[in-house]
Amino acid sequence: MAVYYVNKQAQANGDREVHRYECTYLPSESNRLYFGTFTNCFDTVQEAKKFYHKSNGCYYCSPECHTT
Repeated sequence: MAVYYVNKQAQANGDREVHRYECTYLPSESNRLYFGTFTNCFDTVQEAKKFYHKSNGCYYCSPECHTT
């Protein structure tokens, strides 16, 4: 299980990235939304899409869930 956050600020392409807590690219506290503890990033991204339609896994900490 891992703790995940979603970036409140969209990337240039409109994506909101899902990050694991230990990610080097975790947004600042004011720019991230706590999303909870999940067993994998796929479930986290699906949950994030309920709030932010264009959600995506972080290229660095969740590469298996990252799409281009």
